Amino acid sequence: MSSTIVKFGLLPLKRTVFFLCDIQEQFRNVSQHFDSVVQSANKLLRASKILDIPLVVTEQYPTGLGHTVSELEISHANGVFPKTKFSMMTPEVTVQLDSLCEGNVLCVVLFGLETHVCIEQTAAELCALGLKVHVVADACTSRSQEDRLLAFQRLQQIGCFITTSESVLFKLLGDKENPKFKEISALVKTPTQPSGLVTKL
Repeated sequence: MSSTIVKFGLLPLKRTVFFLCDIQEQFRNVSQHFDSVVQSANKLLRASKILDIPLVVTEQYPTGLGHTVSELEISHANGVFPKTKFSMMTPEVTVQLDSLCEGNVLCVVLFGLETHVCIEQTAAELCALGLKVHVVADACTSRSQEDRLLAFQRLQQIGCFITTSESVLFKLLGDKENPKFKEISALVKTPTQPSGLVTKL
């Protein structure tokens, strides 16, 4: 897949990585639409395992904020990295990113929280590296809906694609004849819970 096509929002299966940012226990009761965000994130995580897409996970100050919520299966992650920096792009994550897809990563599918802090700062650093960033709106949240929705606007301004979990899955499949079609299509048969986006975007 040429870089020109990637520029317009397609996702090359062998040159895409998933970044899961800080979906941790201490955010559970203070974040907007947390349960629906976890549901969408779980679809992406299951797809990453089915499609063998590299997965990088971070946890913000896990000593104080807890670890990734138990509903999310991350045992197949290429790494789970603790951090205090708001961006996911710590030195350790940068080294890991450079090793994925045989050093030829073109696209990052980014999801987690908080949208206006860690997601936004991570996206900015990834864009600065020349990567195409797809921010999964139904798998991102913040403590306030205002911060969340305004962050999506800023992310578009810096060149990110604002997308949904289902759109990502079908872009990665590309064709009904993909041998993983049945496994991936099964993930979207259960409707995603409302996440507060439909009437706002």
